[in-house]
Amino acid sequence: GRLVESGGGFVQPGDSLRLTCVASGFRFNTYDMTWVRQAPGKGLESVASIEHDGRRTLIADSVKGRFTISRDNAKNTLYLQMTSLKPEDTAVYYCVTGTSKWTYLYEYDYAGQGTQVTVSS
Repeated sequence: GRLVESGGGFVQPGDSLRLTCVASGFRFNTYDMTWVRQAPGKGLESVASIEHDGRRTLIADSVKGRFTISRDNAKNTLYLQMTSLKPEDTAVYYCVTGTSKWTYLYEYDYAGQGTQVTVSS
């Protein structure tokens, strides 16, 4: 299986971005999914999770009200809509399967290669 993220970039504080993660090679619609991020010199932080059928989501307090997670199982695609971005949101963002809070990316069944988000004026 494979996960491929895209949509990162260099933006100014207050801007918005939408990250996309396309899955292949496994049954995407049977997995809960999570966006995690890793800021420079820090560990993995779970940002947002969504159940396999999209009915329920869980958003970290640090991004609540600013980030929205969604999925389109027909397209095997996961999304993260980010608004009102702050410098502290600067990190590499990864999509991963499941909702466990692992320390390392290799502990997830599947994890993408990541997409860099940099928020700076």
